[in-house]
Amino acid sequence: MQARIERFIEPALLLLLAERERHGYELVEDLPDVTGDARRVDMGNLYRLLRSLEREGIVSSEWTEGEDGPAKRVYRLTEDGRRLLDTWAAGLAEAGRIVSTFLDRYPGKGVNE
Repeated sequence: MQARIERFIEPALLLLLAERERHGYELVEDLPDVTGDARRVDMGNLYRLLRSLEREGIVSSEWTEGEDGPAKRVYRLTEDGRRLLDTWAAGLAEAGRIVSTFLDRYPGKGVNE
């Protein structure tokens, strides 16, 4: 059994896009560096999330001609997306404080170290 943080892929995507625009395959490759999860993200789920974020005005995209291959859809963060990322960061910071308090009290701390 493994503990999961639901929806953490969304702020991870926003963070990557805040760093620079990227296409879908780059996002799939770079997400494990942010999430700490070595498993690959399902491409279909990723593109569904990106389309949803685009409908909400959080990201925008455009097709670009590939230098060494076919055209690729490149995603970038919008101003609304930057504000959402700020909100996620504040929420995650608070969650981090809560988790830290929990772990400080947890009698089995250090078990997985």
